[in-house]
This record gives sequence, C-alpha cells and structure tokens, in this order.
Amino acid sequence: MFQKNVGTTDRVIRVIIGLGLIGFAWSSVLWWLAVIGAAVLVTGLVGWCGLYALLGISTCKIDK
Repeated sequence: MFQKNVGTTDRVIRVIIGLGLIGFAWSSVLWWLAVIGAAVLVTGLVGWCGLYALLGISTCKIDK
C-alpha cells in the first residue's frame, strides 16, 4: 500500500525512542507524551512516515 521510506537505522532509533517516551509517560502520567511515543513507535515498526512522504524524504536504501 505505502512505499517504505524509513530505513533500518532510522527504524531502530524510532522504536527505542518510542518505547522510551511511552515508558517515561507511564511513570510520570503524561498521557500526551505517550501518544507521541506511540506515533514514533508505530512509524518505526511499519517503516513508513507520513511526514517523510509529504517532504519527499526517504532514509530507506533501495536496491537497484
């Protein structure tokens, strides 16, 4: 459906940061931080970022 635009390194970083934000939000009861963390986590797991698509950015290596 969507062409992946998030590379492997970017995905790993997003998953780590997303989990960190969710964990921090859980411990400090900042629900809005958990929402941001969830969005970052999902883009890392799926490999597609809507903002990257709008800006025409891709960190995903394409084999030719």
